[in-house]
This record gives sequence, C-alpha cells and structure tokens, in this order.
Amino acid sequence: MTETDPSLDTLARARPDALKALGDRLIGALEPIEVIESRTGLVMLPMRDTAEGTAFHLGEVLVSEAHVRAGGTDGYGVRRGRDLEAAMAMALVDLALSLNVEPDACRDFLADEARALRQADDDALRKVEATRVNMETF
Repeated sequence: MTETDPSLDTLARARPDALKALGDRLIGALEPIEVIESRTGLVMLPMRDTAEGTAFHLGEVLVSEAHVRAGGTDGYGVRRGRDLEAAMAMALVDLALSLNVEPDACRDFLADEARALRQADDDALRKVEATRVNMETF
C-alpha cells in the first residue's frame, strides 16, 4: 500500500463551500478545460479484521467523482456523497496544483483546511474518549 498525497486527503474532506469557492476562482486561469468524467457511484469499503488480519468489505459508499484535463495534465477528485460540484472543484484544485496555477492560494487553502480538519478530528476523538468505559472498575 502506498501513502496518499496529504493534499488529496485534505481536499477529499474539505468544507464543500470553501472548496467550491476556490474552484470557481481557479476555473478562469485553467481554461480551456476538458471534462473527462463527472459521475456518482458506489465503491466498496474495505476493512481488515483485527483478530485474524483478513480483508473484507464492510459495505458500499456513495461517492462523487470528477476527472478534468487541461494542457495535457489531469486533475482528479472523488468525495463521499452526492456533491458533483465539490468533486469538480477538487479536481480543479488538483489540476491547478499540478500546473502550478495560483499555487499560493491553493497552498493557503490546503493549510487552512488541514488545520480545520485536525481540530474537527480532535473534537470527535475527545467526545469518543468521554464515553469510554473502563471495565476494570465494575
């Protein structure tokens, strides 16, 4: 298994409104753009059994996918749910990063979103930890 690009992880979970605003900002600088694909579909969610280490599929997840091209370079976006605009915006940001179009705006956006996602993850983990039961105390 290879490591994922942290910027793609951040884009896949970025706040949709902020991501769409950046995509709108970038689209003029990237034109002409060819849309290769824009669709929704189901993907299998793989998991690993911790006891035996065997892989299995937990279920299916609805995703939105976008694939764009400009200047011979591809941009790709896939996000959970049925938001094709956010997937397209993700693909545009991926394309802009590859073509070095407005790199400061893209890097600033990624840094802000990564910070917000870390905070949201930390808040969620704190809520989970608050519900933990120590079975030794019973």
